[in-house]
Amino acid sequence: MTALNTATASPRPSEGLALLAGAEAARTRPLESAAAIRAALEASPEDWRVRLAAYRFFFYSHDHAEALEQANVLVRHAARQLNIAADWRDVGPQDAGFTEFEFGPGLYMQALVALGFCAAKLHRDDLAHEVLSKSGELDPTDRFGGLWLLRHMEARDAALEE
Repeated sequence: MTALNTATASPRPSEGLALLAGAEAARTRPLESAAAIRAALEASPEDWRVRLAAYRFFFYSHDHAEALEQANVLVRHAARQLNIAADWRDVGPQDAGFTEFEFGPGLYMQALVALGFCAAKLHRDDLAHEVLSKSGELDPTDRFGGLWLLRHMEARDAALEE
């Protein structure tokens, strides 16, 4: 198992985080919030906290294409922090403690399941199946619900074939 690279994972003030304050009223002022999110991403594209905020904003705004992109970046960021393969397809269960309650592997798994969920919402079923299957391989306890989502997709697919 690899350890989380704490040198880059510890919270540091960033311009992007300060800009996120403009997105606090996402439901009542979505245009202003979207502008604040985009400004924060531009100011601090490598800050995982800004990326996570952007993912959440786009997800809850039902902009699954943008949310998918943020999930992709979060997976790559978490992979760097864990010193594992950048491509999730090349990651194995032995690479990190994916079933444990540690921040780094938890962020990785959450981002991976988010990637699969957004792919499903975008009807990119091949990608969704592949990603969610990988989440089950990495965490057979299904703490983050990837296998649950996969089972529901498979049940839906079976019902459509009947």
